Amino acid sequence: MKKDELAKLQAYLRKMLGSPKLEVRAQPKKDDMAEVFMGEEFVGPLYRIEEDGETEYQFNMAILVEDLEGV
Repeated sequence: MKKDELAKLQAYLRKMLGSPKLEVRAQPKKDDMAEVFMGEEFVGPLYRIEEDGETEYQFNMAILVEDLEGV
């Protein structure tokens, strides 16, 4: 993904998730994927999907049971 695309996605996710620490980083081996981090912790992949002339983005975040302990 291009720098301006990453910046827009990062701004959107920061606003939607309420976290100024969230970062969207390019995935160097794939141009249709980025990675979302909270500080240095990997949160999940972010994919750009182009189909029928339309573009959408899909963010996948797995939550482990262990992550919920103490919440």
